Amino acid sequence: MRINTKCSIAIHCLLFVHEYGEKKKVTSELLALSTGCNPVVIRGIVSALKKDGILTVPSGAGGARLSCPAQDITLYRVCMALEPDAMRKLIGFHPLPSVLCPIGQRIHEVLDTSYEKVREDMKRSLQSVTLEDFINEYRNCGAKGGNQIG
Repeated sequence: MRINTKCSIAIHCLLFVHEYGEKKKVTSELLALSTGCNPVVIRGIVSALKKDGILTVPSGAGGARLSCPAQDITLYRVCMALEPDAMRKLIGFHPLPSVLCPIGQRIHEVLDTSYEKVREDMKRSLQSVTLEDFINEYRNCGAKGGNQIG
């Protein structure tokens, strides 16, 4: 599965909110600087995360905060917040098999069971990775505070 780029941007934003949200007001402009993305893209991502209950953002001038513990925010939850039909898109069927062919008549039924197993395996895998895992990896990869944004 190609995880939507927005998912990686969202994890970046969640890491930033976790690490700096207590020290400074985290706004879409600040997240845009950190991610290198347009603030409009960031606002869309933040909006989806807010709608899912992952982030809390006060109306007005911003100041995003995590709404739940990092260990409760899974990669699956983030992906589904951003792209609810991602699992359905994981493996697609070719749309027009020949109804005149015995295989073409049954190919969707034949593939469905195996494809559903793949989707379930992917779901379990994505559910096993949490924001807490990303936080630990970030801290373990030598984050020394370097340059500060904002």
